[in-house]
Amino acid sequence: MKFVDEVTIRVEAGNGGNGCLSFRREKCVPRGGPNGGDGGDGGAVLLKADQHLNTLVDYRHARLHRAKNGASGEGNQCTGKGGDNLMLPVPVGTMVYDADTGEFIGDLTESGQELIVAQGGTHGLGNIHFKSSVTQAPRKITKGTPGEGRNLLLELKLLADVGLLGLPNAGKSTLIRSVSAAKPKVADYPFTTLYPNLGVVSVGPMQSFVIADIPGLIPGAAEGAGLGLQFLRHLTRTSILLHLIDVVPGDESDPVVAARDIINELAKFSEDLVQRERWLVLNKLDLIPEDLRDEYCDDILKRLEWQGPVWKISALSRLNTESLCQAVMRRLVEAQEN
Repeated sequence: MKFVDEVTIRVEAGNGGNGCLSFRREKCVPRGGPNGGDGGDGGAVLLKADQHLNTLVDYRHARLHRAKNGASGEGNQCTGKGGDNLMLPVPVGTMVYDADTGEFIGDLTESGQELIVAQGGTHGLGNIHFKSSVTQAPRKITKGTPGEGRNLLLELKLLADVGLLGLPNAGKSTLIRSVSAAKPKVADYPFTTLYPNLGVVSVGPMQSFVIADIPGLIPGAAEGAGLGLQFLRHLTRTSILLHLIDVVPGDESDPVVAARDIINELAKFSEDLVQRERWLVLNKLDLIPEDLRDEYCDDILKRLEWQGPVWKISALSRLNTESLCQAVMRRLVEAQEN
């Protein structure tokens, strides 16, 4: 399931430091001559592909990025300190364009790959460089050149990390609205979701994942019934499946039967999909009295003979949704490291 995440940022490299105008002043050396040092080079701005990043969400809040300027030269032939380069981590697969001209700058396809997007200014020369047999006391220096500045368009073709799975009205769209900035349509009738919705879930600085709200499945989806067939294919690209179960269905159906229907459709479509890591998410707990929730959920799990991870949430009231997202992020990081 490919989606496009893009963001525009401004990068500015550091300016080069100016050369120094200075003369040697020491006792017993009346004509010491020029000793002004050179300035330091300005820092460049680089992008570096990081396999632990999944989205560009952090750059939506930080649009301006500046590298350090080079310091000016000093007397006694001291060179100014060079400005530090600014390294910006981006996900693997990020394509970089000049936002003003549309020029393609580069594609970061491998983890650790670096791309210079703004070159730092060069240093200015101190007056020591302009001494000659004719000019013994030059008062000439050069200034450092300005660093490059440009607007960049970063574009990332995303593969969803997490897929939401469940019958229509299980609460998938409500969950994605609760944990991300995506705003899929939510209503109390089946097939509210007609197309996959994508949300970027941020759980901390430089920690985020992509979650996809797949249209609800119905019995027969693997044979093409409803909207399921074309979207079952998308689930094969995700790392984790969150299987949402409405614990209090509006039609008073049995949630255990509903869960088995979904599992059967997965098995018909792909045995590999059945073996994919899948977490059971019991949703709409806010509709059950608090003192009866554990008993109600335990009955569902017992009848399903479920042995995998289980989360009890209410997407509408955001009960335990933050903890669920934190756990998903930890699992994705573990999978990447292994």
